[in-house]
Amino acid sequence: MSDRVSIKIPRPLYNRLQQVIGGSGFSSPTDFIVFVLRDLVGSLEPGPAQGELNPDELVAVRKKLQNLGYL
Repeated sequence: MSDRVSIKIPRPLYNRLQQVIGGSGFSSPTDFIVFVLRDLVGSLEPGPAQGELNPDELVAVRKKLQNLGYL
C-alpha cells in the first residue's frame, strides 16, 4: 500500500501553480501543495504545531528562504 494518494485539481490551477513556484525552491506543484496544506492544517490545530519537518521539507524551506534573500 502506498503512503500517497492522488487528488485531482483543475488543470488551469495546476498550470498556474507551475508558474507561481518557478524559482521558489519547490520542485513541483505537488511539493508546494503539500507544504501549503500542512501549513494550513497545522494552523488549525490547537497548541504548538505537531511533528518536525522531514528532510525534503527542510530543503524546500531553506531554498525558499534563500530565494527570498534571508539566507
